[in-house]
Amino acid sequence: MTRAPAADTALTDEMLAMDVVDTLRRGIDLPPEAEPETVRARLRLLYAQEGIEVSEAALDEGFAAAADDRFAFTPAHGPAALLARLYVARRSWGPPVLALALAVLVGLGAYFFGYRPYTASLAERERIELAQTLPARMDELYQAIFNETKVQSAVVDAEAIRARGKDAAAKGNRAGADQAVAELTALRDTLEQSYTLRVADRSGLRPGFWTIPNNNTEATNYYIVVEAVDANGQVLSLPIVNGETGRTEVVNRWGIRVPQGVYDAVIADKQDNGVIDHGLVGFKQDGFVDVDYVVPVLGGTLTQW
Repeated sequence: MTRAPAADTALTDEMLAMDVVDTLRRGIDLPPEAEPETVRARLRLLYAQEGIEVSEAALDEGFAAAADDRFAFTPAHGPAALLARLYVARRSWGPPVLALALAVLVGLGAYFFGYRPYTASLAERERIELAQTLPARMDELYQAIFNETKVQSAVVDAEAIRARGKDAAAKGNRAGADQAVAELTALRDTLEQSYTLRVADRSGLRPGFWTIPNNNTEATNYYIVVEAVDANGQVLSLPIVNGETGRTEVVNRWGIRVPQGVYDAVIADKQDNGVIDHGLVGFKQDGFVDVDYVVPVLGGTLTQW
């Protein structure tokens, strides 16, 4: 058999030395206090059983390497080692991280290209409405009131409402501007209305009632029940203030406070033949705000009784 080159022999001894170290670490079924020669003999036997002839040089190198941990593996530390471990384990953490990154990307895209333009559009529309649309609407309603009214008080009220509304719009107060538009609209609608105010004459409905006020239990307030009827005979629903709660309610029938004599006359009229023969209470003419009453009234209305 041809002798291997010296370089190959050295390489073989180095490999054997490494194997000796590994064998010593894994244990060779000897107590830790065993004599070095005993350990060497045990190693020679183990290698001989494998058909390997181990040289004394390889054993010496192996013992020396085991003593100084020459071939011991020391895990790397630091950022570079962490990055390397992450790279090796990329198949386990890569998919969820990629999914999270895509979700973040989609969210950012929706925010920058969807939500922000949308909110900017709303803000711009709000700015235009406060700066232009609502003030123009107030001017339009004021002009309609000015043209429609036949009483100076309506113009004075409209001027005050418009000024308050424009001031609110200039300050960015949308609620205040909307409130002014609503009040101007209600005033215009009131001026355009015309109807007859009559005692409500309905089967099963008492045309009047009385109450005892909470602040004066010795007194009695008398009311007659009325409704507004337009030129076509239609009963209108109107905003009426409930004197007990202070709230405005849209109703088609309400009570007006009157002197007891008026109340008694209405009740007697109904009891006479079951029909109200003299039910006229007042007129509301186009261009006017208030009703012209033909019977005495004391002020105060109720929407529930």
